[in-house]
Amino acid sequence: MRAVGSSLPRFDAAEKVTGQAAYPGDIDLPNQAWLKIVFARVPHARILRLDTTRAAAADGVVVVLTAADVPVNEYGLVMPDQPVLCGLGSTPQAEFVRWEGDKIALIVAETPEQAEAAAGLLDIEYEPLPVITDPEQALAAGAQPLHPHPFSNFPYEERDRQSNLLVAHRLRRGDMADGFAQADVCVEGVYSTHPQEHAYLQPEAGLAHIRADGRVELIVAGQWMHEDQEQIAHALDLPASRIVVRYPAVGGAFGGREDMSIQIPLALAAWKTGRPVKTIWSREESIVGHHKRHAFVIRAKWGATKEGKLVAAQMEMTSDAGAYAYTSTKVLANATLMCLGPYEIPNVHVDARTVYTNNCPGGAFRGFGGPQAHFAAEMQMTKLAHALDIDPVELRMRNLLRDGSLLVTGSPVPAGCTAVEVLAEAARQGGWQENGGGWSLAGGRQPSAQPRIAEGDALTTSLDSSRTRVARGRGIAASYKNVGYSFGFPEHCNAWVELHGGERIERARVGCVGAEVGQGAHTAFVLMAAEMLGLSPEQVELEAEDTDVTGSSGSSSASRMTFMAGNAIQGAAERALALWNDEERPARAEFLYRPRATTPFDRETGECDPNITYGYCAQVADVEVDCETGHVTVKRLISVNDVGRAVHPQHVEGQIEGCVAQSVGWTLLENYLQEEGRTVTPHLSNYLIPGVADVAEEMVPVILEYPDPQGPLGVRGMAEMPFLPTAPAIAAALHDALGVWYDELPFTPETVWRGMER
Repeated sequence: MRAVGSSLPRFDAAEKVTGQAAYPGDIDLPNQAWLKIVFARVPHARILRLDTTRAAAADGVVVVLTAADVPVNEYGLVMPDQPVLCGLGSTPQAEFVRWEGDKIALIVAETPEQAEAAAGLLDIEYEPLPVITDPEQALAAGAQPLHPHPFSNFPYEERDRQSNLLVAHRLRRGDMADGFAQADVCVEGVYSTHPQEHAYLQPEAGLAHIRADGRVELIVAGQWMHEDQEQIAHALDLPASRIVVRYPAVGGAFGGREDMSIQIPLALAAWKTGRPVKTIWSREESIVGHHKRHAFVIRAKWGATKEGKLVAAQMEMTSDAGAYAYTSTKVLANATLMCLGPYEIPNVHVDARTVYTNNCPGGAFRGFGGPQAHFAAEMQMTKLAHALDIDPVELRMRNLLRDGSLLVTGSPVPAGCTAVEVLAEAARQGGWQENGGGWSLAGGRQPSAQPRIAEGDALTTSLDSSRTRVARGRGIAASYKNVGYSFGFPEHCNAWVELHGGERIERARVGCVGAEVGQGAHTAFVLMAAEMLGLSPEQVELEAEDTDVTGSSGSSSASRMTFMAGNAIQGAAERALALWNDEERPARAEFLYRPRATTPFDRETGECDPNITYGYCAQVADVEVDCETGHVTVKRLISVNDVGRAVHPQHVEGQIEGCVAQSVGWTLLENYLQEEGRTVTPHLSNYLIPGVADVAEEMVPVILEYPDPQGPLGVRGMAEMPFLPTAPAIAAALHDALGVWYDELPFTPETVWRGMER
């Protein structure tokens, strides 16, 4: 039976659609208590006093835990700059709150209602401090440093603790003066992108308890079991072997569960009380209490010759890290490379920085800096195409990366670059054709600088309003993104394979704990193992439930899990088959996959080998704009993706469609707002995510399969790629429709209408 390439029903589908699947919030244990995590609810202050007397004496309260109860009061995925609990009696770092979502106390009670009531009895005295919400202001002379204290194991020791600059990156290549002197046309722009809430279906929930063997077990939804394990062990000052992390069903992640939220508080509460302890966050707690997509401001100046060759690009980028580092340093590094798009540019000058503020922290979110960076890069390409009067597809084709191209970092593009093939297919699907003179839209139509308005059109929307003046446009954009960790971050994945049978292999067991966060990873693991072993999927049993199964698989992020786990399973399968052929029955083999190493930016030039490999995506957007209200409807969105090999084609189509829906939301609708460091959109009634009537009316997922030389069975990651070109494709379509450049996201009706008025 064919395994890879078949669209079998996913193995967890029936349980999930019937409600039988157990998510963390569904699991209960005897004698469990309930945890209430108390947020600071102020964006910046010194804690002067925290009196827990009344709360501790309240009905049903088991214990109130504060900063003094945390053995090692620090954590952080990239650096330990965040206290587990803010308060007195701990570290100097913990005496301040820097974000309204900082945690100041844990209340454990017999019921959730009693824990909630006791939270209102805490007596807290703050000394308010200046609130800094703008990264430029945070860097200004005299701005109060938000992190003046050192952190243990801090990887950026050169940081000036009297500055709010977290980290800066730079790229230098060629001669900028000479590059711009060669340019016949230069275009400039200032691009602004906004935070985005993950809005996964399942808010944070979990349960911790002490096992019979004395170890602390945490049952939670996350993206990286072993990282959760290590951070919990560090904070509790226990060996990692004393911590077990188990992921049941996970209701979405998108990067929002890569950093910590409830994990350490739950484990601490269970460890201190000896009882099972559970918590379920409300949607408001989820929105206030976890990180968002980074806001960026990007200033760009690009130059090209009249023949359409890029000769120079100058970029200045600033991202808002928020109150703590989370993954801001890594997101910035990705954006530093991606802000130049998938193009060869001989002269480059990029300065990028991420800055501490009192806003909600920025962190991992699908695309990991790529959407913000590609928005600026692709807007520059579309503007250059108009300035040069060259078709936007043709201009891109003249500059795209190819096999053998050098990245701006000086390293060659990894073999298997298919940017040209992906863009060509998107162009053909979108109505372009290639002839002797290059690429152009069929019928000779070129994207216009004048509004394309049809009078008298009457269309019905979900609001039942009549459109009397409708403008239509089409736009295209291209993108690429890393598969796997970048810039020297250690990358690996563990797996084992065990073969059973007599004369022939009758069944196989596979161990790999890569997180299944809804993307179909576990189904992909089974299909790949079956293909590699020559079995049917029904003969393969997967073990992936907790940290005891095997070593770390890394995070379900960076479009890496199928690629990395597939390589690990392939290595283990080959070893197990060799043992089987040597008459070892059953045969069991382990394998630790380590891909080729990457290297970090050179501090002065940015030279490095940044990524293992890449995925490529291009999109065409057709839009209609109601010229009276500014409401934008995406009529059709074509998304072309090279996935190397589609392990499960239906899953790949679902990934494309879900990613596009999320990116259309970021582009047109979602608008997470803060005022003076406080969230003003803490509910799904005022933070709007797309419904079925808000996504593209017609979504066309196109799968290309050009095998990646480094991928298992040719597979390359693709889960994030469809997010990257959506915003610039829609922006190009808006310009085609209205003759207006929109450089600030999101393109809400008011923003679009005001642009037309200007």
